[in-house]
Amino acid sequence: MLKYGKEMLIGFVPVLILFLQFAVGVNVIPFVLLAVIVGGLIYMARARGHLATVGSERKGKPRPLKPMSFEEIGGQDRAKQELIEALDFLVHVDQISKFGIRPLKGILLTGPPGTGKTLLAKAAANYTDSVYLGASGSEFVEMYVGVGASRIRDLFKEARQKAAKQAKSSAVIFIDEIDVIGGKRDGGQQREYDQTLNQLLTELDGIHTTDTPRILLIGATNRKDVLDAALLRPGRFDRHIAVDLPDKKGREHILNLHARNKPIDEGAVSLEKIAEESFGFSGAQLESVMNEAAIYAMREDGESISQRHLSMAIDKVMMGERTDREATNEERERVALHELGHAISAELVRPGSVSQVALLPRGGALGYVRHNPQQDKYLYTKQFLEGQIMIALGGAAAEEMFYGERSTGSRGDFEQAMNIVRSMVESGLTELGIVDGSMMTPDKWAAVTGGILNGLMHGVKELLEAHRAVFLSALDVLIREETLSGDRFRELLRQLTDGQRGAIAH
Repeated sequence: MLKYGKEMLIGFVPVLILFLQFAVGVNVIPFVLLAVIVGGLIYMARARGHLATVGSERKGKPRPLKPMSFEEIGGQDRAKQELIEALDFLVHVDQISKFGIRPLKGILLTGPPGTGKTLLAKAAANYTDSVYLGASGSEFVEMYVGVGASRIRDLFKEARQKAAKQAKSSAVIFIDEIDVIGGKRDGGQQREYDQTLNQLLTELDGIHTTDTPRILLIGATNRKDVLDAALLRPGRFDRHIAVDLPDKKGREHILNLHARNKPIDEGAVSLEKIAEESFGFSGAQLESVMNEAAIYAMREDGESISQRHLSMAIDKVMMGERTDREATNEERERVALHELGHAISAELVRPGSVSQVALLPRGGALGYVRHNPQQDKYLYTKQFLEGQIMIALGGAAAEEMFYGERSTGSRGDFEQAMNIVRSMVESGLTELGIVDGSMMTPDKWAAVTGGILNGLMHGVKELLEAHRAVFLSALDVLIREETLSGDRFRELLRQLTDGQRGAIAH
């Protein structure tokens, strides 16, 4: 009966109004206006978050948090160690009291998307045996003034209530994308963002709270530079932990974690090689690689996941799925020459680096060159960066060699090259010496970038022109078979190079 009470009331009220107006003769207009006003006030109050019924859905029966331990998170050994050391202040209460240590109030996790910041927060709640509440910074931003601050108060109040109800001594609150509400203030104290941030600072200071239960706020962001200084100071966010992209060892650990429930052909699959090929991948991307490899195996009705499936999955995660884009013969030939330009440049600058040359449309690209894995590098010399620029310019140089002009297919290559030039300038690796990039005018940037790129483009053209025969020999194979393995390409390059040397000797 109660289930359909609302529908019955909606149907009964209009009938009652008509009955009173026409059968009894009562003037119902004042009652209707009063009902409209009361309904409007109730709606506005609910929208502003001032009624308890607004939070009833959120504060209902909580979904149980799936227990997660730090052992289930791969590739972040240093971040896990720092976080565990900070969490021990919640676990070993007697010991910190003995030394007079103030418990931590906040931990800030910074790093690129997909590196495991949310997983670390969940593992932190499990490690400390705490109540866990999660939210996103966008949940506190509304068009109504005061709603964000009210929701901050409700979040901390809910954490205390749940901790008391579950007899827990602590609670962990995780706010993802905290930069949405924690951005730098510009002095406008009436802004909704400022009120929300002020309330968050108040809760962190514990002005209106007791020490029991202890509440630990864990924030996550990939834009630490935009956060307000008042939020970052000690006593609020006491620990700043960088959650970076995993190195080779970390990537292999992550791959092994996600391979546990998948039928891997252990005799043929080398996850170490996949970890090498996936340099720069985040944990989320590595999980996607394993998932996409399983999908490829299922499409082929295979019994297990092979190395080929994993290699295809890396290509998909990097560049997207293969498309059915139909290119004209002229476009296919231009794309083939463009990719061969990249491949020849790469082999001449960094021998053994080409893994595959493909004339396959994938994502927004009509072709691509896959490179063999190299040792993880975190420091780059001027010579290395200039080599990277030459590889990026190889495609456009090849088009100029054979067509006398470039195409729009080089736009992404030029963006990559200009980003490398900017890194060189800001690192003091150019003729300008040590300069502040923010003090350079657009004309100065254009002059420096143009000088470096034009000089390296001239060098690339000379290298490729000396290997024109390689283009002509590999072009037919690439157009016909659509792929050219790195070993076959290097053999072709070696044969033609040795042939040219022999002709010169004679």
